[in-house]
Amino acid sequence: MPEPSTPPPPAPVEAALRGLCPRCGTPGLFASFLRFADRCSGCGLDYRSFNVGDGAAAFLILIVGGVVSLLAILVELKWSPPLVVHLLLWLPLTILLTVLLLRLAKGLLLVLEYRNAAREGRIARPD
Repeated sequence: MPEPSTPPPPAPVEAALRGLCPRCGTPGLFASFLRFADRCSGCGLDYRSFNVGDGAAAFLILIVGGVVSLLAILVELKWSPPLVVHLLLWLPLTILLTVLLLRLAKGLLLVLEYRNAAREGRIARPD
């Protein structure tokens, strides 16, 4: 009788979007909106051993800041609205995009750290 095969791990973007365990695909990567669970309820993978740190926030500041800056420049060149309009448009959009994308970015960094067996402070020694 053949052994039941384990399902393949989910793709990194799918795991990040749906909050799936990078090893087994069980939902529950996050305990709250932005906080990781301590471990996977399916396979027991310890999420506390991963160090996502501030990498997700740094990436988002650069990406969202660049996109919003470009949009603000285009709007200014096209319509020249008053400064108040810029403030009412771009401040909420920047905050909204950063908060909404932060969960995805944190999940993606954790999944990629697992996939690539990346750990803090390891240096490959030449043989």
